[in-house]
Amino acid sequence: MADVKRTLDALWRIEGAKIVATLARMTGDLGFAEDLAHEAVVDALAQWPESGVPRNGAAWLTAVAKRKAIDSWRRRERLDERYRALAQDLEDAADGEGMAADVWEPIDDDVLRLVFTACHPVLSREGQIALTLRIVGGLTTEEIARMFLVPVATIQQRIVRAKKTLAAAHVPFEVPEPSEWKPRLSAVLGVVYLIFTEGYAATSGERWFRAEPANEALRLGRVLAGLVPKEPEAHALVALMEFQASRFAARVDKDGAPILLADQDRSRWDRAQIGRGRAALARADELGRGRASYALQAAIAECHATAPSVRDTNWDRIVLLYEALGRVAPNPVVELNRAAAVSMATGPASALRIVNSLVDAGSLRGSYLVPSVRGELLAQLGRVEEARSEFATAAALTPNSRQRDVLIAKAAAL
Repeated sequence: MADVKRTLDALWRIEGAKIVATLARMTGDLGFAEDLAHEAVVDALAQWPESGVPRNGAAWLTAVAKRKAIDSWRRRERLDERYRALAQDLEDAADGEGMAADVWEPIDDDVLRLVFTACHPVLSREGQIALTLRIVGGLTTEEIARMFLVPVATIQQRIVRAKKTLAAAHVPFEVPEPSEWKPRLSAVLGVVYLIFTEGYAATSGERWFRAEPANEALRLGRVLAGLVPKEPEAHALVALMEFQASRFAARVDKDGAPILLADQDRSRWDRAQIGRGRAALARADELGRGRASYALQAAIAECHATAPSVRDTNWDRIVLLYEALGRVAPNPVVELNRAAAVSMATGPASALRIVNSLVDAGSLRGSYLVPSVRGELLAQLGRVEEARSEFATAAALTPNSRQRDVLIAKAAAL
């Protein structure tokens, strides 16, 4: 049973958004589609330990959920042409055991529709983000709550409220008309990057990063950039994700243990992906509107991606870019990253003052990030006991076991 649950968890992480998107296209109701998908998962938990895991688990879950939709329509006496056509399609595709043998061929546009639906203007910004991360990103409510440092109940309420709002507003499951893209674009880009970020640095679990959601976010970003070719931030976001994803192969060892930036084998970085990132950033710049948030972050990532080593990185330029980013998009995480860059450019003492100001302001309270960076700076200044304490605090705060191991090792090394 435990093996089946792990298999289902992995399958849902990879294919969950596509399954829900397929069902939403079929039913026209996002909340109903998610309910159907989760009911199918419950059936799998009950049946797979006895029958075995199907060769194509995503197709199995989709077929079961479709049957549940038809049963629901039957109970509500909604036997219209849509129901009869779908029922006939499922019967034609059924195998000898009565289960559909659909070939799982996810349609890119379905997931894109899912993102635009979850980011509809009738929802609050918080609702858009929570719903998209839950349905498209496949994150649990606990993981989303940790990401935003709020109670789990708050995230649950946001998701439930968002689904009820979409249903009450009769929001269609579709990519909006081009004239409607601009009002939704900022929200869509934001949640796409949040999904990528969760893949790039997993909030919890036993893996330092998860390539599946990150790659899906990158794919969605590329599709969006194609839809709005004159929007510089769409290209800039693609550039940022390309640069960051280019390091995936070098970020962990054969056992999955993290390899930090200074220790990575840069020959393993994907040079073709770096080239695509530079081309996407150049396209954003060519549109001539100046660099906004994603473009500035992409420019920072480009500095890292093109530097031959940590020592030869242009840290002065990175500090300037972080200063600009802090003015365009003020954020304590930006300040924390600026402090790390300052420590490389001018030394740890000035960087520590920046971090201490974040501590005094109560920024990122409850996150491992501040004590982690503070521990690094204190260690560089020779304040060993304080550094060890900060690393221990950071380790206790992170729910990701791989990140915790790194922090414990740093404390032990001191």
